[in-house]
Amino acid sequence: MNIMRKGFGVSLLLVATAAFAHHGWSEYDSTKPLQLSGTIEKSGYSHPHGFVNLKTADKTWNVVLAPPSRMENRRLTKDLLAVGKQATVVGYQNRSKPDELRAERITIDDKTVELR
Repeated sequence: MNIMRKGFGVSLLLVATAAFAHHGWSEYDSTKPLQLSGTIEKSGYSHPHGFVNLKTADKTWNVVLAPPSRMENRRLTKDLLAVGKQATVVGYQNRSKPDELRAERITIDDKTVELR
């Protein structure tokens, strides 16, 4: 019985940690959508969200994408996010991190993927 309690406690701790680590979207300014076009300098296909570093004319943006499972379901593959590809994203800028954008959609190779 003691082992079951410990296991249950560890499970609760893991769930709480994951929930705490996942941020909310209120930190992004959804009143001002931005459209950015540039070159992918780096990409990641990891949890909780994928990302690309997008080099535009004036700076490099950290673009937060959807979770990998959603990207897979919508056929936004790792290959499409390859370094050197041109991309256009529409999304919302982070209020406290001026170089971060939460993407609503991304277009690569004439393929547009809705992320939310």
